[in-house]
Amino acid sequence: MKRNIVQVVGATAALALALTGCGGSSGSGSGDKLTVWMMPSSLTKEMSDELNAEFEKQTGAKVDYQIQQWAGIQEKLNAALVSKTPPDVVELGNTQNAAFSSQGVLKDVTADVASLNGPQWNSALKDTGAFEGKQYGVPFYAGSRVLVYNKEMFQKAGITNPPTSRQALLEDMAKLRNANASDTNFQALYLPGQNWYLLSSLIWDEGGDLATGSGKTIKSTLDSPQAKAGLEAYKQLQAASGTKGSLDTDEAHPQQSDIFGLGHTAMMYASANDLQPLYKAHPELKDGNKLSAFPLPSKNAGKISPAFLGGSNLALPAKSAKSDLAKKYISLLNSEKYQIKLGNAEWVPGSLQDTTKLTVGDFAQAVQLTSATGKSAPSSPKWAQIEAGQNPLKDMLTAYLTGKKSLNDATSEANTALQKALQG
Repeated sequence: MKRNIVQVVGATAALALALTGCGGSSGSGSGDKLTVWMMPSSLTKEMSDELNAEFEKQTGAKVDYQIQQWAGIQEKLNAALVSKTPPDVVELGNTQNAAFSSQGVLKDVTADVASLNGPQWNSALKDTGAFEGKQYGVPFYAGSRVLVYNKEMFQKAGITNPPTSRQALLEDMAKLRNANASDTNFQALYLPGQNWYLLSSLIWDEGGDLATGSGKTIKSTLDSPQAKAGLEAYKQLQAASGTKGSLDTDEAHPQQSDIFGLGHTAMMYASANDLQPLYKAHPELKDGNKLSAFPLPSKNAGKISPAFLGGSNLALPAKSAKSDLAKKYISLLNSEKYQIKLGNAEWVPGSLQDTTKLTVGDFAQAVQLTSATGKSAPSSPKWAQIEAGQNPLKDMLTAYLTGKKSLNDATSEANTALQKALQG
């Protein structure tokens, strides 16, 4: 799930004074109040009401449940986490976790992994909460990207089942373009030049990675043979798609859901964040007979390409006096009951290994198929800034796709830029 994270800046006294409703008296049990900061859309009101009521019944403690906004959350967290009365549980974008871990403002929960439902944690999401061998974040949920497609267009092209290999996907795109040759605006797949989420999936499918190691030992690997093969695969998919997307923009500029909604596009590589505005603008597409989805297939037939899992973790501020109570809250939220609810809401649950217990539609089913093999961003305190700023992966894509740089030059320059950014 793409987060708009701004650069980490120092907390200001004025902002710290403006924070209200943060932690109260120490201890746990009856009469206590637990302050929880959650982001919008993570839990429905029905889910949060049920969770908080159950927690209050179990512990006797009241929950001060505060909805925060992504815009400005970095600065607000900077101030809150160093204050004397921080919130007791906070939701963090999983690309933020390493930065706060490195600053020493989060509690080390390594010894509590088992009691926090650790055996059920998604392994890729667990890594986003780890830093230098210790655990500072608990997997909450993630969004994943899959290929959403127009059923009618597939039927018109004679495609009865989604492709199960990269080669089959290429062949199906050719069928789609042939079947819609009279539509000059048609594109089998909307794929602008800077969709680094799809590129990452292709690199992982080739056996490569964006970077290896973590913290001080992290090393960029964009110049590896596997990364080069992933970049070549991206170029091949784009050429076969007939996309009208610009080579120097990403899937959010313009919003790909707006392009897809015009009715000339058979597929888009999308997350739940893309479907929400699509359904709002075109409610008729919410009919289960209109759209379906499948994971990006691997180059190896019968397998799927690892998808980027971007989402949220739960963490305990180091200065909170209510760690024991906060751990109970996180343990309840990570229980099977609430993780199933998250999965049925089209998220990848952070703590649910058996996804067969979910009852979901086509899109959510495709998303859950990616949960076992999905991967996350490099574990670096700098990644949030890289993702939101001058992302070397985007520059590499545009340089190679436009022909301004050779494959070797594009990957070498991007590798150097990424390594420099990771080292700060």
